[in-house]
Amino acid sequence: MTEAKTPALLPTGLRDLLPPEAGAEAALAEALLARFAAQGYERVKPPLVEFEESMLSGAGTGLADQTFRLMDPASHRMMAVRSDLTPQIARIAASRLSRSPRPLRLSYAGEILRVRGGELRPERQFRQVGFELIGIGAGAACDAEVILLAADALRALGLEGGLSVDLNAPTLVASLIAEAGLDAASAGALRDALDRKDATAVEGAGGEVAALLVRLLRATGAAGTALDALAELALPGGAAAALAHLQEVAALLREEAPALALTVDPIEWRGFEYHTGTSFSLFAGGVRTELGRGGRYSVGEAGTEGEEAAGCTIYVDTVLRAAPAPPAPRRVYLPHGTPRDDGAGLRDEGWITIAGLAPEGDPAAEAARLGCSHLWQGGTARAVGGGE
Repeated sequence: MTEAKTPALLPTGLRDLLPPEAGAEAALAEALLARFAAQGYERVKPPLVEFEESMLSGAGTGLADQTFRLMDPASHRMMAVRSDLTPQIARIAASRLSRSPRPLRLSYAGEILRVRGGELRPERQFRQVGFELIGIGAGAACDAEVILLAADALRALGLEGGLSVDLNAPTLVASLIAEAGLDAASAGALRDALDRKDATAVEGAGGEVAALLVRLLRATGAAGTALDALAELALPGGAAAALAHLQEVAALLREEAPALALTVDPIEWRGFEYHTGTSFSLFAGGVRTELGRGGRYSVGEAGTEGEEAAGCTIYVDTVLRAAPAPPAPRRVYLPHGTPRDDGAGLRDEGWITIAGLAPEGDPAAEAARLGCSHLWQGGTARAVGGGE
């Protein structure tokens, strides 16, 4: 017995976005882009698919297992559907805009598609909005600009209360593990223990570096306490440089935005696989998943020396759940036969007009049925139901 077909059934992790949520998401994305534009970030629009070798090189190297592939019938070459927009912006900067003055400030918005969702983010398709600062120096001011702009844009959406930034140094632990000379199996076990925040397992798998890693585990939390604990650590080589940069970024943020809630997690690296320096995640009270994330990375082919960059990607669907609900739109019903000029004048004033397509027996009832807050009657927009 075959199952009945259900045309409305969608694959796992995909969904339709209906009114008013679809409109709210689009408006939110445009509001973010306007905030970025106000600080000089110009918009670019990369394609949904590219040739596989360009999409999955450079900053996209770590995205291969999350990327859908298809054959291009025109060139008979493999193409990849983007699973993140940042690698595409990096490609544009390194090719089409290679001769543009640095630092290059670019912004973007678009849908991305991933092979699988996560435990906290089951969606496989969602909209990213973000910006990239490309061709920067080693100074912490560049990283601070990115974080402060992201926080400013989210505050402008009404996320003032509960907004926090979690600072990370994804290369710090990698450097410590590399310098410890652990074999692949031990290094993998240590990574797993660190991901679980399991101090006992870290002590068992970390060898000579275990004690230092446990102290890093414990130096997690509010910026003031965490930074004090980190300042007491004597780290070798690359780990010391990673920590010093994180400390510089934190100091600038605390100076420029003392009211911004700041936390530090020096061992977090998941999701920052292509980042090369201080990174961060954005959170809001009452929302389990991050609103966005970003950090420093390199623009160029893997294994080559490229431009330094820093950027931020914001997940619009998550922000939509965290942001205050927008005010209900002013919808006015225009009974059948209303002069077109009346509707045009109302729209110029910011009204949404819904025109009657046939004579109505009860225009007020029809206005209520169609979700209108007002009825155009006698040259006046009158509230449906007797309100003001």
